[in-house]
Order: sequence, then C-alpha cells, then structure tokens
Amino acid sequence: MASDTLTSTARSDAEISGLDALEIAGREKEVSRGTRFWAATWPKLAALAIVIAAWQLVVLSGWKPPYSLPGPLVVGRELVTQAQGPQLWEGLVTTLRRAAVGYVFSVAVGLLLGLAVARSKVLRAAIGSMITALQTMPSIAWFPLAILLFELSEKAIFFVVVLGAAPSIANGVISGVDYVPPLLLRAGRNLGARGLNLYRYVIAPAALPAIIAGLKQGWAFSWRSLMAGELIVVGISQTSLGAQLTYSRELSDAPWLLSTMIVILVLGLVVDAAFGAADKAIRRRWGVLDQAGQ
Repeated sequence: MASDTLTSTARSDAEISGLDALEIAGREKEVSRGTRFWAATWPKLAALAIVIAAWQLVVLSGWKPPYSLPGPLVVGRELVTQAQGPQLWEGLVTTLRRAAVGYVFSVAVGLLLGLAVARSKVLRAAIGSMITALQTMPSIAWFPLAILLFELSEKAIFFVVVLGAAPSIANGVISGVDYVPPLLLRAGRNLGARGLNLYRYVIAPAALPAIIAGLKQGWAFSWRSLMAGELIVVGISQTSLGAQLTYSRELSDAPWLLSTMIVILVLGLVVDAAFGAADKAIRRRWGVLDQAGQ
C-alpha cells in the first residue's frame, strides 16, 4: 500500500514538473514587442497590396474609362492634394463631431434601455422584441420621417444616428446580462451586493464582453447611418465627408470621390482597432488571452 502511495505521489510530481516545464518553455518562447507588432501588421500590409494590385489590374483591363475608374496612383495623388488643403480636414472635423455626439447619446440610451429591459420581465415582454425589430430596420428608412419631423437639419441626422445605434447597444447589454451565471448573482447577494452595487460589482463586469461587442456593433450602425444622412441631407453642410462624396459625384470627379471613400474606410479601421484593443484588454484581464501569442 505504501509503495502504491509513493508511486502515485511520484507520478503526480512528475506530471506537475512536466506542466511546469511546458509553462517555462512557453515563457521562453515569448517574443519581443517589435516582433509581435510585425506579426500583426504584415498580414494587413499583404492584404492592402493585394487589393491595390487587383485594383490596378482592373484599371489596366479597360473595363471602365480612366475618368470613371482612375488607378491607385491617381487617387493617391488626389488624396495627398486633399490632405494639403483645408477642405478635407474641415469635413473630417464636421463628420467626427456628428459621429461623436450621436454615438455618445446612443450609448447612454442603449445602456439604460438594455439594463432596464434585461432586469424587468414586464419591459422585456413589452418592448424586448421591438428593440430587435428596430435594430434590423435599415437606417435609410428612417430618413423620410426624420426630414418630415426636423426638415433638412442636423437634428434629422442625429435622429437617424441614434435610432440606428441605440438598439444594437441595448441588445448587447441584454445579451450580456442574460448570460451572467446565476451563481455569481447569488454569491454577490450573499456578500451584501444589492441594487446598484450588484450591477456595479457583479453584473457589469460579467457582462462586459457582450457589452463591448454591442458597443462595437452600435458604432458600425451609427457610422453607416451618419454617412447615409450626410449623403441625403447634403444642403446643411458643404464640408462633411458625405457632402464631399455627393459633390464629387455631381462633378464626375472620380479621384476626389475615391480618395474621400478611402478616408472614410481608414476611419472605420481606426475605430475597429480601438475596439479590438479594448476587447484584448478585457480578455487579458479575464485570463483568456495567450500571453505568449499576443
């Protein structure tokens, strides 16, 4: 019996030593920050090169005349020219201001509405499905009503941006709260967490990944709604990015139009990177991110 116990103990020690060896080996394989940055960057650069090459091939094929579909070099020169003047930057400031104001208000509405519906059976039964219906409704469909209510004004754009983003954020909050394990809620209540403290210390941290996903989706909806609004309600601003798209189309200035589209795309990529960094920070805090593979 004693020999069996010693054998079992020796086996357990050997297994633990093996796990420790694997962990140490994993740490030894940790790479420098520069190497990790390059590993994350080169696929994006490769994808960009493939897109530019495909674009140039389409131009060389003669599918469309150069004045309708200019090549990357022509558009690149136009983008540099626009960047050296005030018009692009004024439009960028106008569009980002509208995006920030509409999105911040949408976050406030979406968080409050999502928390209320998630914790109230009556509200869930009354408007839970309505929130999903609002989320699936195309933003462009709200503009006729927005123009009737607010005419061609900033308020019309703001109205559509909020209606486009808030339901997505609310649904993210609802999903996050729904997936909080009941065991955590009982543990929080046993430790004295009630009311706002229960939300602050238990529900919000547990639901945070889903909330971040809802915020990211809400931004995508608000950004699309804003671009649609600036294309339609073009008379109130001559500097926004959406207005510049409309004017370049009316003037048949394809390089200007495509360079503005590139600016809009880059803005979307920057915001997506910010949300990706927030998601990575949360996963690292939760211990579900491989430290060696960051």
